[in-house]
Amino acid sequence: MRSAAVRLDNGKDALFAQIGSFLAAQGLDPSPAHYSFAHAALTDPAIGSAVARLTDDGVRLSRGDIEQLGGSVVPRRTQRTVATPPDDQTMRLVAETQAQVDGFADLMRSIRQETSGFGRDLQESAAAIGRQPQIAGIDEIARITGAMVTRIRDAEVRLARATAETDTLRAKLGEAQAQARRDPLTGLANRLSFEEAFAAPVDATAPRCLAIADVDHFKRFNDEHGHGVGDRVLSAIGRGLEQACTGQLVARYGGEEFAVLMGGVPLTDATTMLNDAREALAARQFRDRATGAALRRITLSAGVVSVRPGETLGAALARADELLYAAKADGRDRVIAG
Repeated sequence: MRSAAVRLDNGKDALFAQIGSFLAAQGLDPSPAHYSFAHAALTDPAIGSAVARLTDDGVRLSRGDIEQLGGSVVPRRTQRTVATPPDDQTMRLVAETQAQVDGFADLMRSIRQETSGFGRDLQESAAAIGRQPQIAGIDEIARITGAMVTRIRDAEVRLARATAETDTLRAKLGEAQAQARRDPLTGLANRLSFEEAFAAPVDATAPRCLAIADVDHFKRFNDEHGHGVGDRVLSAIGRGLEQACTGQLVARYGGEEFAVLMGGVPLTDATTMLNDAREALAARQFRDRATGAALRRITLSAGVVSVRPGETLGAALARADELLYAAKADGRDRVIAG
C-alpha cells in the first residue's frame, strides 16, 4: 500500500480481490483474523493511512505493527525457509507425470466428444421401436433399451466428472511446477529457474550478461537483528534488483546471494543497472518494525561478466564470482565488471 487511503472499487468481488492482494503482499495466510485486519485496512481510512506509512519503503508489516493497529497474527502451520531446489530426477518425474495427465485429459475429452449424444440417439431409437407394436417382444426390447439409456447417462455423468477432475489435476501440477521454480521468501526465480533460463536457446549474436550480487556482512546483520528482519530485508533487496533490472531475470541464488541474467544488454548497461540497484539500496534507511530502531546501512557487492559464445553456466559463474570477491576485497559496496 503506497497511498494514505485505498479507494475501493465498486462491488463485493473487487473488495475480495483487494483483500486477497493485501494478504499476499503482507505474507499473511487467509485466516479469519487476517481477513478481518485486511478488511479494516482497506475500509478504515485511519488504519489505511497507518499501513501506508509503515509499508512505504516496501517492507512488510511486522507482527507488532499489526497488533498495534488492532489486528492479530495467526502463526503459520509450517515455518518456511529457503527451499532447496528439486533435483533433476524429481523434476523429470514431475514432467513425466504432467505429460501423462495431459495425455489422459486429452483422451477423456476426446471420448466425451465421440460419445456425446449417443445416449440421446439411443433413447430416440427406443422411442421409435416402441411405436412399432407389431414387433415381437417389444416390451422386453424397450426394457433392455431403457436400462441401457440409464447406464449410458450415468456413464456420461461420471465421464464429465472425471474430465473435470483431470483438468483440475493438470492445473495443480502446472502450479506445482511453477512454484518449484520460485523462491518462497522473495518470490523471485530460484536457482533451478535461473539455470533453465541460462540453458534455453538464445540468439548467439545478441549480448548477454550474468551477474552475482551478495549482501555485505549479512551474517553479522542476521546475528544482530534476527532472521525475521533479515528475511524482510532480503525481500526488499530482491524487489530493488527487479526494479533496477527491469525485463531481466533476477533470481535468489542462495542465502543472501542474488543472480541476474540479462539478455540483449551490453556489459556497460548491465553494470549501470547493477550500480543503480546498489546505490538505491545504500541510500535506504531500514528500520526494525518491531522496535522502530534504525538498522545499520546495508550494501551490496556484485561481479558482472559478459557471457562468451558457447560458455557454460559454471564458467560464467566462476568469472562473476571472482569479480564479486574482488569487489569484497576492494572495500565492498561496489560493482566490478569484466
